[in-house]
Amino acid sequence: MKDKSTERWGTYETFHVELVGKKVADIVITNHARMRWIDRIEQTRSEPEEIAAFLWECLKQGRIEPYYRNQNDVFVIDDDLVFVAEFTELPDETDLAGQPLHRMIVVTFLGKMSVTIELRDLKTYYSWLRHSRRMTLIKNSRKRK
Repeated sequence: MKDKSTERWGTYETFHVELVGKKVADIVITNHARMRWIDRIEQTRSEPEEIAAFLWECLKQGRIEPYYRNQNDVFVIDDDLVFVAEFTELPDETDLAGQPLHRMIVVTFLGKMSVTIELRDLKTYYSWLRHSRRMTLIKNSRKRK
């Protein structure tokens, strides 16, 4: 989802927005992220292009922040919508200073903190999920015997 217009005329630089030290010039929505968007966020705007356009606008407006200070894979929009993203370098694409540009690959949408209170503390939430899954597996293995 590259931005089509730039501020100045006559520049051939690809437009990018900086996020956690990465110069994001492209956004990719995985199929899993799209399914999670439909299940947990919104069903009307469900096309990858629409989701990427929403994320691009949030990026340009500075509404996306890292969830953790020292990790750069979980992000939050407007202190509510939590998602996981990875970054890869774009081949043969650099800015005017020669620094590489990046593609943000949205892996999944975890949900909205206003709806799912557990997302306020992800470490505790994931710990609870692992424990509940482990207990389910233990119960199922008891039934099989």
